[in-house]
Amino acid sequence: MPPVRRQPRYQQLTPFERGRIVGLREGGMSVREIAARVNRGVATVLRCIRAWEEEGREHRARGSGRPRGTTARQDRYLHFLAFRDRHVSTRRIGDQWYAAEGRPVTMATVYRRIRSFGLHSYRPHLVLPLTPQQRQHRLDWCRARENWDLEWNSVVFSDESRFCLGMHDGRQRVRRVRGERRNVAFSVERPVARTVGVMIWGAIAYGSRSPLLFIEGSMTAQRYVQEVLEPVAVPYVQTIENASFQQDNATPHSARFTLRYLEEVQVQVLPWPPRSPDLSPIEHIWDSIGRRVTNLPQPPQTLADLRREILTAWEALPQDEINHLIRSMPRRVAECIHARGGPTHY
Repeated sequence: MPPVRRQPRYQQLTPFERGRIVGLREGGMSVREIAARVNRGVATVLRCIRAWEEEGREHRARGSGRPRGTTARQDRYLHFLAFRDRHVSTRRIGDQWYAAEGRPVTMATVYRRIRSFGLHSYRPHLVLPLTPQQRQHRLDWCRARENWDLEWNSVVFSDESRFCLGMHDGRQRVRRVRGERRNVAFSVERPVARTVGVMIWGAIAYGSRSPLLFIEGSMTAQRYVQEVLEPVAVPYVQTIENASFQQDNATPHSARFTLRYLEEVQVQVLPWPPRSPDLSPIEHIWDSIGRRVTNLPQPPQTLADLRREILTAWEALPQDEINHLIRSMPRRVAECIHARGGPTHY
């Protein structure tokens, strides 16, 4: 900063003063007369007049701004640290930078530099761990159905899900000012033990959905056949022409007792790769129902209320939404093949 700017009475010319100086100069007044009229220094008035006469500029030139606290070489090293490990916190990157450069830098500077690299902080996408064998099973399964299109319209996707009282999906945010973090009014209660809830079973297909079942207690293969397949699942599958029944590899589903029954009633079962909830569109249905129940103005307080709200959300789901999820199967399969059997963004 020039020494003159450190003076206590230093003040930049306002746009009005600059316009007034230019106008008085156009009117024929001398520089000293203008300086006396606007109560400014002669050098200040002269610089303003020269900017107008030589550059056609009546506003103040843009300054160089605050000097950068880091050099280009240091920025390149910071870029290397930020991209080397995407899971490292900003403070950890700042500490590593200081250890290498020996020059302190504020966290605000590190944060601005990292944002200038195009990196932003997000919640990580949660995926299931996959072994090489499981990846290969997923890849083989997808390659065998790579050319399926309308065939997915005949697949019945089924699954169970559990909903608990007081559940929180992690998407809810709160707006607060600094210092209100521990204010109870802006907190969300987190149960430390497993809360009571209900287990449900449902199935979806292109153009229809099954009745929703509430399951009490632990599910076994015998209960699965007697309480789910016989009264609901099999009659629903038989209403769809050339239907294939999809279920995951849970123990009640893959038990010999269950598979023998499905063979007896002549229900074609679609083989399912291990650890593949991202390939099943019904998982998005459970997520949608959970968000609807969580975002109610008055969340359910009893199991009866929870059952009623879940059933209401199931019946209120637009069929177009279900159809859109079914039609996403070719894209899911293609993305899984592109990932070599790895996780997809679904």
